[in-house]
Amino acid sequence: MLHKDFGLEIKGIDETGYIEGLAAGYGNVDHGNDKILSGAFAKSIAGRAGVPMLLYHDMRRPIGKWSEFTETSDGLITKGKIAVKTRDGGEAYELANAGALGGLSIGYDPIVKRMAGKVRELVELALHEVSLVTIGMNPKALITGVKEILEAGELPSVREFEEFLRDAGGFSKSMAAACASACKPHLRGEPEAKADSADFWTKLGSVLG
Repeated sequence: MLHKDFGLEIKGIDETGYIEGLAAGYGNVDHGNDKILSGAFAKSIAGRAGVPMLLYHDMRRPIGKWSEFTETSDGLITKGKIAVKTRDGGEAYELANAGALGGLSIGYDPIVKRMAGKVRELVELALHEVSLVTIGMNPKALITGVKEILEAGELPSVREFEEFLRDAGGFSKSMAAACASACKPHLRGEPEAKADSADFWTKLGSVLG
């Protein structure tokens, strides 16, 4: 069984352990030079009652179950419930709620794959489990999250914007930090934050010049 990691976008988590997130991103090339094609999980999830939720891919540390899957243009959205009253489930919940678990990672086997130049396209995959992990390989969820923030007329935080520039835009760590720092007065969470996002884009343009 192979593993593939994704930047975790927690769309919702409550005190009882219900959680929703992006399990796999479609269409973009991850840091392992793989690209999952839309519909790759269609056969695997059809008619299934659930998929195991693990912590760090450790079969000895089950923390709940993913019970609902929806394929969107961005990727595979999954919903499930963490068993918060168990030792490992309680630990996972606290870490996820605090932002310390930064990724979802799928356990899978490739059924149909092909090469497109140097990129391996994953056409059909068998999904075995979805784990909560610390670091993700695929920036798709972060891209989606920042895009949704901007489309809602709001602004990302300094950390979110710096990670977005580095992971999604290909900026070096120093360049991403410089851009985020220059835009700091116009980003969410800063004391001097502006309400109008136009200031943010103007400042970014001057930095990238």
